[in-house]
Amino acid sequence: MLVKEATPLSGGLRALAAGAFAVVLLWGVEQLSAIIGPAFLALTLTIAVSPLRNRLRGWAATLVPLVVILLVLCALGGALAIAAARFAALMPQYADQYQRLLSSLGAVLHGFGIEQGQIKQALSGIDAGRLVHAAQSLLSGLAGMASAVVLLVLVLYGMSLDAVTFRRTLARLTATRPHLVTALRRFARDTCRYFVVCTVFGLIVAVLDTAALALLGVPLPLLWGLLSFITNYIPNVGFVIGLAPPAVLALLDSGVTTMAGVIGAYCVLNFVIQSIIQPKYAGASAGLSTAVTILSLLVWTWALGALGAILAVPLSSFARAVLIDADPVTAWASPLVSGRDEEA
Repeated sequence: MLVKEATPLSGGLRALAAGAFAVVLLWGVEQLSAIIGPAFLALTLTIAVSPLRNRLRGWAATLVPLVVILLVLCALGGALAIAAARFAALMPQYADQYQRLLSSLGAVLHGFGIEQGQIKQALSGIDAGRLVHAAQSLLSGLAGMASAVVLLVLVLYGMSLDAVTFRRTLARLTATRPHLVTALRRFARDTCRYFVVCTVFGLIVAVLDTAALALLGVPLPLLWGLLSFITNYIPNVGFVIGLAPPAVLALLDSGVTTMAGVIGAYCVLNFVIQSIIQPKYAGASAGLSTAVTILSLLVWTWALGALGAILAVPLSSFARAVLIDADPVTAWASPLVSGRDEEA
């Protein structure tokens, strides 16, 4: 009996099958976001301190990088919690200004011929209590991160113990799986470069923003500088996220002129540094084109929430390493993802 050979799938059908697989995989990532997000953050942090680990030997190669990561996380988390608590205590003071702002907005809308009934209906869901509620939600959200922090620390501990052994395992696999080893090493190298670039630019932006806000008399300039530093890890739209809270607070505290000053300062400082200069270095350091970086932000934010926005570039860089660079059959697509004329 003759067995008929299976007809190979066409390129279009293979692309559709790959797309369907990607959709299912992303849906699974979204369902397990509470585990995958902290776990991948732990992986990127472990990789970020790998240059320090490579210079140490014995128990120090495991303990010192872990302690450095935990100290940085504690300092950043403590500063954010203190700043959020001050923000929550400050918000009730602006209830009257908030109501006057809404009244002024209603008068402007009425001047454009909009009926009072429509104005009241549009503004009915906006009240001063929302300011306090937003501040309280911020604090409760920070408190709700406790379980994620515990998971992060546990995974960090495990990865720190395994990092040295994993490096030796990769070295042994070089002869049998050269493409996979090269792809993973490139991912680690690109991740380190990406975090260095984002951290350096983030510190520059945070210092400049804090100084500008202090000169303009905006309350809590250190909080907004810290927010600028954190949102600097969010590609392309981090500037807008970091701008909105201090601009609104400047409007409530000092009026339209100060708000315009905040927007102008952020546009000059943040937009030029974060949206024009930094992406050329950050995207190139992670081996991703600008278009892929933007798409990564949309996809991973949907799948993992706010943490996905911060980790969008490393996540896509990891997907490139595993799905494209590790296989000679698919390696041809690497220049399409990186946006480079020649393969890195």
